[in-house]
Amino acid sequence: LPGNMDRHHYEMFTKFGDDGFLLHLDNARGFGRHSHDEISILAPLSQCCVIKRTTLLRLRLLAEPEYRLSEVMRESLLQDPLAPVLTEPHLLALDRRLQLVLDAVGKCIESFGEATVVANDSAQPQSPAAHRARLDT
Repeated sequence: LPGNMDRHHYEMFTKFGDDGFLLHLDNARGFGRHSHDEISILAPLSQCCVIKRTTLLRLRLLAEPEYRLSEVMRESLLQDPLAPVLTEPHLLALDRRLQLVLDAVGKCIESFGEATVVANDSAQPQSPAAHRARLDT
């Protein structure tokens, strides 16, 4: 959604040999160009066509007019001592990119069906006590 044009999966600290460790994530160019949507970022979603139900529900909510992502971000960033953190074109780019993500999910659902694409991660796991109660009956 930030349109990070300098995507690296991770950075490794290997100054003292091959057994390095994760140092940080590289988001240096996040929110770099509001006018460019880096579509290649959607490749894992388009190729795997799997998304968690809770994630999809949140994304759909942030696309609704009363909870629009740009508005939520604008309000949240007002609390930052460096406000304004993002320009208006960057905030509007979030809404545009969110729609691209939702369109990609929609194509997956059209191709493979919602049951295959949307992973149900909202089911409550059963407690061990519930398992024992079934064994006792």
